[in-house]
Amino acid sequence: MEKSLFRYIWTHSKRDQMIICAVVLASLPFYFMSLDLPRQIVNQAIQGEAFRDGNPTAPFLNLSFDWPGWLGGGGSWEIFEGFQVGRVGLLMGLSFVFLFFVIVNGAFKYWINVSKGVLGERMLRRMRFDLFSMVLRFTPDALRTVKSSETATIIKDEVEPIGGFIGDAFITPVFLGTQAITALVFIMVQNVWLGLIALSVIAVQFTIIPRLRRELLRLGKQRQLASRQLAGRIAEVLDGIEVVHVHNAYGWERAEIGHRLFNLFTIRLKIYNRKFFVKTLNNFLAQLTPFFFYAIGGYFALRGTLDIGQLVAVIAAYRELPPPLKELIDWDQQRLDVQVKYDQVTQHFAEDRLGPLLESREAGEADQPLTGSFVGEDIRIAGPHGDLIIEGGAFTIELPTSVALISNGGAAASMLARILARRSLEFSGRIRIGERDLTQLPMAVTGHRIAYAGVDPILFPGSIRDNLVYGLRSKPLGRLKEDRQEMDRRIAEALRTGNPIESISDQWVDYERLGAKDENELDRILLDLLDKVGMGDTIYLFGLAGRIDPERHTSLAERLVEARHRLRDTFQSNGMADLVEPFDPACYNSQATIAENLLFGVPISDEFKGRNLADNAQFRDAIDRAEMTDDLVRMGLQIAETMTEIFEGLPPGHSLFEQFSFIGADELTEFEAILRRRGRGEGSLRREDRTRLLSLPLAYIEARHRLGLLDDAMTGRIVEARGLVREVLEKAGSAGVEFYDPEGICSAAPLRDNLLFGRVSYQVANARARVAEAVAAVVRELNLQEEVERVGLEYQVGTAGRLLSPQERASVNLVRCLVKRPDILVIDGALAPFDEARSQQLMQLLLDLLDQQSLFMVLPNDRQAGDFDVQMRFRDGQIITDKTAAPAPRPSMPEPDAPQRIAGEVA
Repeated sequence: MEKSLFRYIWTHSKRDQMIICAVVLASLPFYFMSLDLPRQIVNQAIQGEAFRDGNPTAPFLNLSFDWPGWLGGGGSWEIFEGFQVGRVGLLMGLSFVFLFFVIVNGAFKYWINVSKGVLGERMLRRMRFDLFSMVLRFTPDALRTVKSSETATIIKDEVEPIGGFIGDAFITPVFLGTQAITALVFIMVQNVWLGLIALSVIAVQFTIIPRLRRELLRLGKQRQLASRQLAGRIAEVLDGIEVVHVHNAYGWERAEIGHRLFNLFTIRLKIYNRKFFVKTLNNFLAQLTPFFFYAIGGYFALRGTLDIGQLVAVIAAYRELPPPLKELIDWDQQRLDVQVKYDQVTQHFAEDRLGPLLESREAGEADQPLTGSFVGEDIRIAGPHGDLIIEGGAFTIELPTSVALISNGGAAASMLARILARRSLEFSGRIRIGERDLTQLPMAVTGHRIAYAGVDPILFPGSIRDNLVYGLRSKPLGRLKEDRQEMDRRIAEALRTGNPIESISDQWVDYERLGAKDENELDRILLDLLDKVGMGDTIYLFGLAGRIDPERHTSLAERLVEARHRLRDTFQSNGMADLVEPFDPACYNSQATIAENLLFGVPISDEFKGRNLADNAQFRDAIDRAEMTDDLVRMGLQIAETMTEIFEGLPPGHSLFEQFSFIGADELTEFEAILRRRGRGEGSLRREDRTRLLSLPLAYIEARHRLGLLDDAMTGRIVEARGLVREVLEKAGSAGVEFYDPEGICSAAPLRDNLLFGRVSYQVANARARVAEAVAAVVRELNLQEEVERVGLEYQVGTAGRLLSPQERASVNLVRCLVKRPDILVIDGALAPFDEARSQQLMQLLLDLLDQQSLFMVLPNDRQAGDFDVQMRFRDGQIITDKTAAPAPRPSMPEPDAPQRIAGEVA
């Protein structure tokens, strides 16, 4: 980016800046006329100077131009002679003309301000995109020295005021400056002395105020750095929250953040003291000029050297002078402040601080397979403390091949692996493939041809499928249907701001690269690879726990009811009917909560979930009409009394809290207080207490909790109330609950619940395992396993993949690398989460799948290196390569460029 903010602004927005400045200049004549009209109204109409010679009428809207004497002896050019009007007519006419110019000036200001805002937003969009693009081009090693939270804060927040200033950078001084000059010239025309007084006060303001504000700049810079460091520290604590919990460091972290907040408060206090002192002084100077106008201008008026109309016009004109002057001073302050921010942003992303940028040009003709002689010459790699780990290392390997990088406890193997994968450029020497220097290959080539799986896999929030196909989203391969007008507007704005014109809704996934024709075939390949790395059963379970989209999973949705009936028949024929109690609109389900029985559906909005249901007005209205509220509140009182007795003296985290999930350990004191407030009877309970008590029985399951609170009469009343609840919700137009349908699917419920359409019994031992086996058998019988696993691909991995286990994250990462079919795959600790036997299986799988591609794998020792073609060791700073004496035979595989390579294995 440009070192100078104004150069950056001018480079990317000079056309728009010049257009707006031209409109500003065009508005000045109208502004000048609006200043002169009050004088004409007072002198010509009110005091009657236009009718001084006894004329009953005077010209209105007379447009004429007087030639000066030095232009041909003078003269007058009349454009329009105007209308002859009386005194009242002239007054009204001039007043309406004044109103017209007020509207015109307002319209000019509106257009200029909107244009400035749009220009600022466009430049802010460009700047944020430029910074983000720059971040993408830094090497991972370079970005390790920068806190990601600080970088994100800079791009999101710290450039915001810069974007707000961009629209004002050139336009504001032109707009406000010309307005101030116009008003000052007008005052000078009326009276030179009053103009000089105004000019003198302005000179004092522009000399003193900016000097006093320099300290504000220094304090502002301190505040910005302190705020950035606070954000970085908070992010560190959140990333290491487990350590805080383990070592009970709450007090220290609270005190440390409190100290930082106190420092911020101190800086803010200094800023406020200085800021408002400067503001008070500026306001005093602004009010000093009217004092001189009233005193000196009034004296001139008394002496007759200044008429009343001129004095009124001068005072009116000066009212227009302080606002632009104040805004100009504020603009100068903002300019300095924003320049400091811009300097800090450019320093944060400076190339000399983070190292060289990766080449970002497109691959073009250079995107050729990475095969041939792989040569390293005079490789020197330094450790974190400056010691040379590899000194003058060299190697020559013919690709494709498999290479074991044997670490033997050292760091050399892992560091070289990162260099080979282009994850690090911190070395000297030369590494080339054929005649191409590895470090000079464009990102488009290395991102396509090289894959890297490290010890800490990085997954993005989204589904498992999104993460698996991440490497297939290099560029859009086709456009989906989009509104033409909206598309043209989006592309035009993208071109004006230097943003990409591609839409996120385009077709980005490269099916052909994996040998797939469509999304269904792609899913088959993904599922086959996941099964090979040991995640097949996990994806199946994710699918059962997932929710189906009838539009996306059409075939599964069509056969789901059939599978439900087949499963019910299986239970009946195998004597397993007691394992699952089905949902029946006419019966109470003893394995479900009272809330589930009342709703007979699945909540899809938060207001119908958990404790919120007890406070939902529509639900309360329904159970009130069913005359069940008091009974449920009494049941809640019984549960509260029982639970407080059971939990008395138990520590938080005791297993009973999990078994009886009505009340958490932190809620005990609240319910004890409710019981004390109960007094003599239920009538003394407050509304909020009744709501809290009502929430307890809604989570009650008789078969699980066994407190004996439900009898046949009560369950019958609940079933009767079920229809009333549905009627009330449907009448109110509520979309908060999706109701169960015995002959339909409930997309809000998990797939497993749609299959069972009931609840597994709590009374039968090992019921869940037996039901799971029966479900799996029916799914296989109806050939629905692949459809279920497709739903499993939609499982959300969470932030950084935290909803997956370490083994699952590592498996997804491996498949993601395999999916893009790289020429070179580098494995550096990616198998660490697995045990030795599983690691050996995965290593053999990689060797088999990549028989025509290159595999570099870091191994802790040479015990597993026998299956590799080349073994690379590191000794005394040198690189020693040995070919394996008798490499194990591998099955014949198609060429890597054949599109059916992986797809064939699925078949």
